[in-house]
Amino acid sequence: MTVPTTVPTLTLAAARALHLAAQGLLQPRRRKAVQADVLAAIRQMGVLQIDTIHVVARSPYLVLWSRLGDYPQVWLEQALARGELFEYWAHEACFIPVEDYGLYRHRMIDPGSMGWKYSETWMRERRADVDAVLAHIRAHGPVRSADFERTDGQAGGWWGWKPEKRSLEVLFTAGVLMIARRHNFQRVYDLAERVLPGWDDSRMPSMEQTRRTLVLKAVKALGLARASWISDYFRTRPPRLDPRTLVAEGALLEARVAGWDDPVYVHPDHAGLLEAAAAGALTPTLSTILSPFDPVVWDRRRAQELFGFDYRLECYTPAGQRRYGYFTLPILRRGALVGRVDAKAHRRAGIFELKSLALEPDARLSERFVRDVAAALQRCAQWHGCPCVQVNATVPAQFAPLLRAQLEAQPKHQPNFAQQEQREHTA
Repeated sequence: MTVPTTVPTLTLAAARALHLAAQGLLQPRRRKAVQADVLAAIRQMGVLQIDTIHVVARSPYLVLWSRLGDYPQVWLEQALARGELFEYWAHEACFIPVEDYGLYRHRMIDPGSMGWKYSETWMRERRADVDAVLAHIRAHGPVRSADFERTDGQAGGWWGWKPEKRSLEVLFTAGVLMIARRHNFQRVYDLAERVLPGWDDSRMPSMEQTRRTLVLKAVKALGLARASWISDYFRTRPPRLDPRTLVAEGALLEARVAGWDDPVYVHPDHAGLLEAAAAGALTPTLSTILSPFDPVVWDRRRAQELFGFDYRLECYTPAGQRRYGYFTLPILRRGALVGRVDAKAHRRAGIFELKSLALEPDARLSERFVRDVAAALQRCAQWHGCPCVQVNATVPAQFAPLLRAQLEAQPKHQPNFAQQEQREHTA
């Protein structure tokens, strides 16, 4: 590994390329994904955020597809059930490589610092109910929230959760319970000592070591990072480690991006990528569709600063106030975020509906641009088991006929991975 002796300066395009290379989104894969690639991709990102909205594939599946291409979705649950992953609060609720469990023990030991994710009031006022849920699991084994009938006569409350679900969640946040597996994407809770029997808190790193490691992991996952980007990646709380300290120790490298006043930081493992980026030798060629919860876009400020892309998920915005749609998916094309599409997979009909598609104002509608976007949309649709792509409205309007023509020219096949996942989960 060659460590630069001078501070390199990157163009903004090169900075984007370095970021995408670190995220596994620089170029298309040269080989078909195998099961081990799921864990490798999550290790590369550091975490895989979980969200349950599924107008298209649920977010964690889509994040992996953007990097791996076609793969059976069930591989993710199998990695969790084998104990290669665990679930906890990282950026938000995430799948995390199990070797990083110790980095999150400080959060579990101090669950009161986790905000809405833990309720000290509930634990105090409903302690008997919490203990009853825990005793039930200890005696009868893993449970889902669905295994408990609602007995409170209410449909509201904390996110509409029944009391047992709320008790399960506070016990999960406190590290007493872990997620043993998922069934139909529902969490299956079990005692932490049964899910991770070899763990001992004597192995827990110190808080100082934890802060340091999470900074290094965040910078490595990002490829390059302004100081203001680092804490968001794993949602670390103050006091935070100054990355300049790690530069002085040789644990991080420093670089510059043309036009930015502050430095960026790079992990030494990416010294070769940094050198290539500075030389203009990293060429982004991948065009794909991203999840709203992809690490590339989950930090709105970072996406704006790095890509000039102002992205906000609008599914929690009242319908009349939405600008782009309910669940818009960013479109990545050869190193740039060029637009967003509000899509819906109609799996029974085999139709992937593009309810609206908006390109960025500076998008140039060359034949190559249209072909790249059409191919990415067609691949995404086919992975969903929806070979027919239906184009509704686009901005600009003249993009719609160009896109339809290119979609007609795209090769059609139907790998049925989405249907396979549904069959295996409902068997």
